[in-house]
This record gives sequence, C-alpha cells and structure tokens, in this order.
Amino acid sequence: MKITMDIELKDIPGQLVLALKPVSDFGGNILSVLYQRDKKTPTGRVPIELVIDIEERKLDGLLEQLKERGVSVVRTGKERLKESIVVLLIGHIVHSDIRETIDSIDRTGFAEVMGLSLSMPGVDEESSASVIISAIGERELDEALAILERTANEKGILVISPI
Repeated sequence: MKITMDIELKDIPGQLVLALKPVSDFGGNILSVLYQRDKKTPTGRVPIELVIDIEERKLDGLLEQLKERGVSVVRTGKERLKESIVVLLIGHIVHSDIRETIDSIDRTGFAEVMGLSLSMPGVDEESSASVIISAIGERELDEALAILERTANEKGILVISPI
C-alpha cells in the first residue's frame, strides 16, 4: 500500500538515515523523499515528506519504531492521488494569473496541481512552465487536463501534454 508520511527531523547529521532505515527493516520500499533542509518547522526541525510502499499490517510497527528513534511523525495517510501527468505551458503565464488556473483544478476535489516549475526569460517575454497534475484516477486526470486546457486557451497559453 502506498503511504505518504510527513516527518520532522533534528537538523544534525545522520537523521535522514535514522528515519529511512526502519522503512527497509519493515520491508517497505521508499518511492520518494522530499527533503527541504533550508526550511524549518516552528520547532526548528527539518520537514520531510516520504512516499513509501509498505504492507498495511506493518505500518503500526514502522510508526512505533520511528517514534522510538525520536522521529516526529506529523501525518500519515494513504496515497489519495494515484495518477499524474506532466504538461508544459507556454505563454504569458504569470501575467495571466497562474494562481487562478491552478485553483480551477484544485477546486475539483479530485485533482491537484502538485508541482510547478516556471522559467521567465524577461518581464515582457513569454514564459514556460512545467506543471504536475495528480488525480484520484485516469478519468479524473483527463478531466483535470481538460480544465487546464480550457483555462489556458481562454488566456492564450499553449498547453503541451504527453501523447
């Protein structure tokens, strides 16, 4: 079962290994680690987002082991958004209010914009962006892409999606 987990670690050497080793010990597979050392929580810890694949019956043991190691587990949950797509946008993205475009997808409740990477060569020049959209299923992902295409078309932004 795919699980997302938000943890907080002390900002000292060896903490990431301390947190990841139990995943392996319990037969889990680490799918992704988002480690943002430059950001700190209010308690001065480093926030980490893990996505792991582990048998559901082993999850409680893993959480207990993390706690014993001093790893603060802030949130765990089953992966809700199972399908993803990366699309490219080209045009006056920022000037056309990219937030409104993102909100139109996020408001659906079945899809979200999970990532945005923007490149702006100049203030008055067209920009490009890579957008990651995730949804609960393939049909919902297609619908989210249609929303993005419709919104982008209204704003004169070109959408390039995978074939």
